[in-house]
Amino acid sequence: MTDYTIRTLDEVNDVLGDYPGEMRMMTGALDSEQVAFTHRRLPQHTGGKGSYGHRHKTQEEIYFVISGRLQFKLEDEVVEVGPGTAVRVAPGVTRSVWNDEPEDVYLVIVSVKGDPRADHEAIADFWPADA
Repeated sequence: MTDYTIRTLDEVNDVLGDYPGEMRMMTGALDSEQVAFTHRRLPQHTGGKGSYGHRHKTQEEIYFVISGRLQFKLEDEVVEVGPGTAVRVAPGVTRSVWNDEPEDVYLVIVSVKGDPRADHEAIADFWPADA
């Protein structure tokens, strides 16, 4: 047994199915004991706009934009961030992301490891398509 784990993105399943882009939850593949780590790629016009948002009851999340420009809806505020930007979202804050640019957005999402279904709440109609 070793005290480290190495995985490439290709070794981790994309959980989005038919939805455009990729979302690879690296935590299990890395045998992480404490940190949840997700890699996400969003093509143009993908994310939560025109759909739901979500919030967590107890855990914070940190989103780090590797490349591209990404819109965040955080409660009632919409902000746009670019490469090299980290966004911390506290528990209880409803959030969603949207890529309105032609280039793909690459980002990493980090939080504490836990059961995301137990801590996650989906908010229907959070970010209307015409907003």
